[in-house]
Amino acid sequence: MIEFTCDKFANYKTAFTKLFYRTCKLTFGVPIGCKKYNLEHNNNPVERYNGKLKDRIKNIRGGFGCFEGAKCFMDLRRVINNFVNPHQELDGKTPAEMAEINLKLGRNKLLSLIKYLAKLKR
Repeated sequence: MIEFTCDKFANYKTAFTKLFYRTCKLTFGVPIGCKKYNLEHNNNPVERYNGKLKDRIKNIRGGFGCFEGAKCFMDLRRVINNFVNPHQELDGKTPAEMAEINLKLGRNKLLSLIKYLAKLKR
C-alpha cells in the first residue's frame, strides 16, 4: 500500500480524502524535519526546492501562456538543479557529479551544457 506523509497543512488532508483514501494511507501532522521521528525520509529538500520554484514563478509576468511553455520551464529547472547548481548536502557537487555523469562542463556550467547539447543536435 502506498503511504503519504504530510505536515499539518489541512489542504493536504482534504485532497487526500477526495482522491486517495481508498487505495493509500495518510500519515498526517508529521513536522517537516521528520527524521527525528524515526521516519525514513526528511522532506526539507523538497520544501526548499518548491520554495525556490515558487519564488521563480512569481517573477514571470503573464504566466507561461500554454502548457508547453510550463513544461519547458520545468524541464529547464530540473536540468539546472541536477547539472548546474551545487548542493550543500552533496559537499558542493551537483547530483550529476555525484552520479558520476562527468560532462566536463567547467566553470560556466550552464553555458557549457547549452554548447554540449547544441553539438549533439547537429
